[in-house]
Amino acid sequence: MDSHPLDPLDLRLLQALQLDGRAPFNRIGEVLGVSDQTVARRFRRLRTTAGLRVLGMVDEGRLGRSGWIVRLRCTPDVAEQLAKALARRPDTSYINLVSGGTEVLCAMRPRSRQDRDELLFDRLQRTPRVMSVSAHCVLHTFYGGPLGWLNKVEALDPEQVNALRRPQVEPAAGTVALDEGDEALLAVLRRDGRATFSELQSATGQSESVVKRRMDHLSSSGVLYFDVQHTAESVGNGVGAMLWLTVAPSALSDVGRALAEHPEVYFAAAVTGRAGLVASVGSPSTGDLYTYLSERIGVLDGVQAVETVLTLRQIKQLAYEPTR
Repeated sequence: MDSHPLDPLDLRLLQALQLDGRAPFNRIGEVLGVSDQTVARRFRRLRTTAGLRVLGMVDEGRLGRSGWIVRLRCTPDVAEQLAKALARRPDTSYINLVSGGTEVLCAMRPRSRQDRDELLFDRLQRTPRVMSVSAHCVLHTFYGGPLGWLNKVEALDPEQVNALRRPQVEPAAGTVALDEGDEALLAVLRRDGRATFSELQSATGQSESVVKRRMDHLSSSGVLYFDVQHTAESVGNGVGAMLWLTVAPSALSDVGRALAEHPEVYFAAAVTGRAGLVASVGSPSTGDLYTYLSERIGVLDGVQAVETVLTLRQIKQLAYEPTR
């Protein structure tokens, strides 16, 4: 993929899509002060140069499902094969090769306790040349999910943000149950968040009015949100890392909220295990990462230790596209 840093209009388009992944090109163009043809042309180019995809994502927490971050230490000869096998699973995301190619890092949301136990306690434990499996349950997310990182690039001014942001609805308390029609619709949007209503009708066998009604319900209940997949290099963050922070329990909340405000942070959450907080970060260079660790992380009260694990290669972001 021919990835290169984006120009200001590219960044504005990416942030616009993060605010409303299904916004029509003519509406985006009107807000950005360009033609809809320009928006469409930029969109097509960014699909090739920056891996741009708009995907309909599910907030599994609204369905009562827990998220997990799994660290798999294995021999170098099986790491990539294992990562690609996990990437093909629909319940995984953000799969990276780290630690010199001897560790696979995987975020997953098993659909049931049975699926979780089968994967974590049976299948992975029995995988040849996997030396250890460390699973960490996500207890609380400070940043990530519906809060996409592109909201931090500040390419748009506040007036443009307000013009493009989807109406915010406070979801009702409690978990949400999905039926077969909801599942069918979400499966299509997971592959292409900008699928037309005609395409959604054809794929689900439902009328346009039913599709629209289901989408409105899924969005307003907080189950469905749209996220933008792109390469880290295209936005100037060629060095990625996972930070495992050992934090005093009394400082978990304060440190987590501080991390959420950092422009380097893509994801931050409280997790089970020795390290109480984990964060995914991006920097332009290893020097910038050092500066971030020493000047931003090092001064946070309550942080006792930090394990920094560099990302060597990302196998899966939101969706998996196998290389040919």
